[in-house]
Amino acid sequence: MKKNFIKNYFEISGNLIKGLADDRKDIEKIIKCIKNCIKRKNKILIAGNGGSSSDADHFAGELVCTYKNKKRKSIPAISLSTNSAIITAWSNDFDFSTVHERQISSIGKKGDLLILLSTSGGNKKKKQSINLICAANKAREMGIKIISLLGNKGGDLKKLSDIALIINSNRTSHIQEAHIAILHYICEDLENF
Repeated sequence: MKKNFIKNYFEISGNLIKGLADDRKDIEKIIKCIKNCIKRKNKILIAGNGGSSSDADHFAGELVCTYKNKKRKSIPAISLSTNSAIITAWSNDFDFSTVHERQISSIGKKGDLLILLSTSGGNKKKKQSINLICAANKAREMGIKIISLLGNKGGDLKKLSDIALIINSNRTSHIQEAHIAILHYICEDLENF
């Protein structure tokens, strides 16, 4: 029983990641948006919740520091979940749902890029990832392009994004595994940019 579960888990995950090759056009569009943002000397803002928040931190770290090429220039990126004082103060005094919206209104500017990671895709009715939906609405209002890596069927963020890449799964772990594979591929492409 356990052996089959392990085999099935990795087969499903592996097949989702292999299937990302079929999304190469969307991945290339995402990379082009990132490169255009860098050329304009704008910054990349990244956000997610839970494990996706950790992936946002990870991606920002890869961009600001280095991936493999130790001589690559730093790429300006900020994970919106890293400042606990901002998050806790705003959530305590106002509302967690608007914490990233507030950050974007403070540090975002037209021409920046917002990358959202969400396994649910957000859903206002179900109260899922409302903070990301509010962030996307603020970004649109400010002329900030939105790229979303999503799961399930894309949720509300699908409609709010300029580019939405949706992983065809409703299992959080598999969606996040596919998202990190995409983010690592983007890092590979940016190595010699």
